[in-house]
Amino acid sequence: MTDENAAERVQNRAESLAPALGRAWTDDRPWTLLTDLTAIGGRMGGSDEERRAAEVVADAMRDGGVEDVRIEPFEMNAWERGTSELAVTVETAGGDEDRNGTTRTFETVALPYSPSGAVQGELVDVGYGTPDEVDEVDVEGRIAVASTTTPSGSRFIHRMEKFSYAVAQGALGFVFVNHLDGQLPPTGSLTFGREADAVAVGVSKESGAWLREYASNTPGPVATVDLSVAAETHPAESRNVVGHVGPETDERVLLLAHFDGHDIAEGALDNGCGIATAVTAAGLLADADLPVGVDVAGVGSEEVGLLGAERLAETTDLAGVKAVVNVDGAGRFRNLVALAHDSVATERVAEAVATATRQPIETRSEPHPFSDQWPFVRRGIPALQLHSDSGERGRGWGHTHADTRDKIDDRNVREHAMLTALLVAELAEPDREVPRLDLAALAATFREAEFETGMRAADLWPPAWE
Repeated sequence: MTDENAAERVQNRAESLAPALGRAWTDDRPWTLLTDLTAIGGRMGGSDEERRAAEVVADAMRDGGVEDVRIEPFEMNAWERGTSELAVTVETAGGDEDRNGTTRTFETVALPYSPSGAVQGELVDVGYGTPDEVDEVDVEGRIAVASTTTPSGSRFIHRMEKFSYAVAQGALGFVFVNHLDGQLPPTGSLTFGREADAVAVGVSKESGAWLREYASNTPGPVATVDLSVAAETHPAESRNVVGHVGPETDERVLLLAHFDGHDIAEGALDNGCGIATAVTAAGLLADADLPVGVDVAGVGSEEVGLLGAERLAETTDLAGVKAVVNVDGAGRFRNLVALAHDSVATERVAEAVATATRQPIETRSEPHPFSDQWPFVRRGIPALQLHSDSGERGRGWGHTHADTRDKIDDRNVREHAMLTALLVAELAEPDREVPRLDLAALAATFREAEFETGMRAADLWPPAWE
């Protein structure tokens, strides 16, 4: 089947769904779901707030027409925040008595899976925190200071890569500096579900400017840093919410989004918008005459290591899963982005839907291991990750105190839900061939994008790729 024929089929599908799509323009249920989730506040993996969020998502699925909705608990390691402190004691060459011995403290947010502990030493500025930049300076016995963003023109380098590589090179601790204004210290997990090997905190851009000035490898006064974190990692229970729309068929498409968030904010953008988009799309698909069934899942504990998606991949008969659609980041901003994760077939599906609907869906082929498609992609299952960009490099308000409901325009959620439903429906078509990923070729793509060093440091490089 040509892509032109596919676009025509998508257009016909949209026409058949016209009543349901029309109702989506004024449907208040996406906003209600967003409101109910953000009113809970932080939905940290393994917390009571995440449990309540699972119940909210299950109710919203049932209300939208998803069948056989159930909550499936699973065991995981929860991380519980205590306190964190960063103090800088300045010593000046030249004997400035007014400044010698002066101690300054800076607001911090501990990064999930940071262990409890206290370290003392010099700061070292590692710039963006890329492996090359870490290698250019001596981090041994020092506390590395790295930015949340990455150099223009390069792929986005994840926090886990930066932290893990710096610690592997001997750093005692890690300070993650927001690159955006607003006195917003960032958070984000250091590992996939286990206690990390060094203490780590986030600080605002404004605090980071001072810390870089105090770093041992930059001009300025000599400083000693005391960095401490109090936290606990303990056994707990997280949850997935699963259901089904369409016929019961051996072959099926999996639509998923995570509903957990970080404990410092409401998690409206990340991923309140995504789960609202997915649940709304599932409701539209419930009204469609699908040839292949669609499993629907709200997954927990994404923010602390993709733990819900990993559990789902382990307990699902993947032989019957044709493709995965992961809604992480859709609904936030105006235009939809479809990340194909090295699958030509899923990229063409996104292009066909964009052509049929005349909606500007940007497609990107490159893969990454830091969202819920990863447990499936690394097993060879083709995927689309649905996202949307603000135009800013990095996460924007995500992973900060500012990730709140007032940032949301739910028109984006409703429109992206319509497009998501059409994408899933096209993937479900029997004539739409979606070949399994070639794992050797996938590994080569990751190596070409220079993921291997950071992923190995973070213990994320699949053993099967050796």
